[in-house]
Amino acid sequence: MATPAWQRKAGKSKSGGLNARGRRSYNRATGGKAFCARMKGMKKKLTSRKTARDPNSRINKALRKWAC
Repeated sequence: MATPAWQRKAGKSKSGGLNARGRRSYNRATGGKAFCARMKGMKKKLTSRKTARDPNSRINKALRKWAC
């Protein structure tokens, strides 16, 4: 069995994180929106109000990329 794209270079973005192919393979491997569920919980509990509302914060950028 081949290694999923999210664990290989083919699924990773040069600027960091995963590209679209990597996100698709991760969702297939984990059964859907596991990443979104974890990140939304982190945003709620571990960020300041300012960061949570900032559209350019790393967490909000990640949630947009993953279409959460």
